[in-house]
Order: sequence, then structure tokens, then C-alpha cells
Amino acid sequence: MFVNLDLYRVFLYVARAGSISGAAEDLFVSQPAVSQAMKRLEEQLGVSLLVRSSKGVRLTREGETLFQHVSRAQSLVEAGERKIVEIRGMASGEVRIGASDTLCKYYLAPYLEVFHRQYPKVRLHVTNRTTPETIGLLRAGKVDVGIINLPIEDDPSLVVHETLTVHDCFVGGTAHMDLGDQPISLDELVEYPLLMLETASNTRGFIDRWAASRGVTLNPEVELGSIDLLLEFAGIGLGIACVVREFAQAEFASGRLREIPLRDPIPRRSIGIVTLKDVGLAVAASGFVDLLLSGQSGPQDRN
Repeated sequence: MFVNLDLYRVFLYVARAGSISGAAEDLFVSQPAVSQAMKRLEEQLGVSLLVRSSKGVRLTREGETLFQHVSRAQSLVEAGERKIVEIRGMASGEVRIGASDTLCKYYLAPYLEVFHRQYPKVRLHVTNRTTPETIGLLRAGKVDVGIINLPIEDDPSLVVHETLTVHDCFVGGTAHMDLGDQPISLDELVEYPLLMLETASNTRGFIDRWAASRGVTLNPEVELGSIDLLLEFAGIGLGIACVVREFAQAEFASGRLREIPLRDPIPRRSIGIVTLKDVGLAVAASGFVDLLLSGQSGPQDRN
């Protein structure tokens, strides 16, 4: 059975007003229009819903039953409308984000703090994965936004925004401080024990391809999952670590680590924001992306 939902709405107003005239006033329509709507509803349902009198109307037993259900349905609709208003006003909702440990700490954290302060009722879910894994989560619908290391292969299904420019470099602790006095060649560098990110990371792939284009294969003695660990291991003298210069400023300032300049520096690259092209973002997720693109309270670009 298909009944025009507008008829139920008219019925609800009639039941609440207790009269055809009162419902007409509330609905801003004529009394004959209300009467005709009630007649159609009763015909379609095959029951009498109202007992009419000079004093107004009262509900039949069937009318009482219908009123209970229609009232609950209307309450649910109104609750849904309020929920949409809340979401549009960022009073609720959630944002699911994928990013590596390093990007979470050095890039994402300041934005999360600002966003949470502005919209404390929006839930933030962060999943730590490498760039390839983050893109996989995005395609699977498990995250809304990915924070990734660029570059990546062109993919028409993705929307990528470049944000922070970063520079990969090699650093050493006390055991290798003297190497920072003057630039060295890549061939000289590989004679020392190297500490690098794991091969699954997009950053490691970028460095390996750059070295290979210069006829050099990098064979690190230690492979780790985060920049923080590389900085720590270099600091205790286990080798020369390949890190992001912008993320090692505290170690440089303290004198614990020193950059080892190369005669042929590694090209700069970017951190990026990635979303699915044909999948619209929810209001909260869209607001978070806008914050990232604005650069408000986030890391500063150092060219």
C-alpha cells in the first residue's frame, strides 16, 4: 500500500488541533482542502479515523492507533532534521584520518589540536599507516582523508593537494659530527652505516629511486618505522640517518645531531592531503580538510 505522506501530516495536525478548522489554520490551507485530504486517507486505509461533530473531531480507535505511530514517525523525522543541523554546524559527526606515525606527530597533531578546540563534539579517528597503506584504507572507505608523503603515482580516482614542502637529508650524532664540515658525495656517504625508513614507506622509495638515478644502491644496516627512531639511533651513534630536515630541528638546536650536507642534495618533496575524487566528504571531514589547506596553526613551509 502506498499512501501519500502528506496525508499523514494533515492527519497529525487534525488530531492535535481537534478540529478541521484548527488544522487548516496551522497548515495555512483551506478547510475544504483538509477535509478532502482526510477523506482520501480514510479511503486508502479503508477505515474511519475521525468522528466528526459540531464541536470538532475526535479519533476513532483506528485513528488513535494511527496517531501513535504517526507521532513517533514525526518525532524521528524531527530528530533526524536536528541531527543534520548539528552536523552542518559541526556539533557532531566524525573525521577518519589515515597517516604515518611521523606525519601524525610532526604535521597532523597541531591541526588536530586546533580542530578539536573549535569542534569538541566531532569525533576524530586516526589510523597510523604508511602512505601506500593509507591510500588502501581510503579506497576501502575506512578513512575519509589521508595525510601522505608525496610523490605518488598518478591516479584519476584520487584528489591530491600538496601542502608542506619538506627536505630529506642525512644526519649524524657525535660519532659523525666531523662529516658536517663540508659536503660529501653520495658514493662517500654509503661507506658509512646507514639508518633508513623501512622499504614499505613512500619516503624510502623516493630516496631509493633518487639514489638509483645516480647509480648508487642504498643498503642500510638498520631499517626503522619512524623518523623519531632514526633520530634516536643516530643520536646514540649507530649510524647516519636519513630524516626530514624540518622534523629534526630540535635535535639540530640542541647540538645532538648535525646535518651531513651532500654535494648533490636530495630534491625537495611535499606532504599531501588525499581524498577520493568521486566520494563526497561529510561536513566534518570537509571542514577538517579546509583547515589543513588553510595552514592555520600548522607547520610552516620552509623552502
